[in-house]
Amino acid sequence: MAEKEKFLGEFEQIVLLACIQLGTTAYGASLRQLLHDEIQRDVAIGALYSTLERLEKKGMVTSKFGEATAERGGKPKRFFEVTAKGQEALKRAREAMNTLWNGISIRQMDAQVKP
Repeated sequence: MAEKEKFLGEFEQIVLLACIQLGTTAYGASLRQLLHDEIQRDVAIGALYSTLERLEKKGMVTSKFGEATAERGGKPKRFFEVTAKGQEALKRAREAMNTLWNGISIRQMDAQVKP
């Protein structure tokens, strides 16, 4: 890993994975709904967009506007797509976690918990 490269934060990983799950339909509301439905995490839309914009500045996602729709008052949806750089960052994060989890069992963790 290059010196400047940093690991993704938990929420950044979650957002990138949600974008991959949704594919071409990844936009703010659909991402928020997926996070609620799949991992029971309620996310403020502002926090989600702040994270997406930060990931875009890092080159990990790109965005483009879709067609304007009447149901949104003529506003277009902004769709997000994970870039190769974002995919690589996710792979590094997964590899790091898998390495650290290697050899650790849930029983072992439970045994170390002190009341």
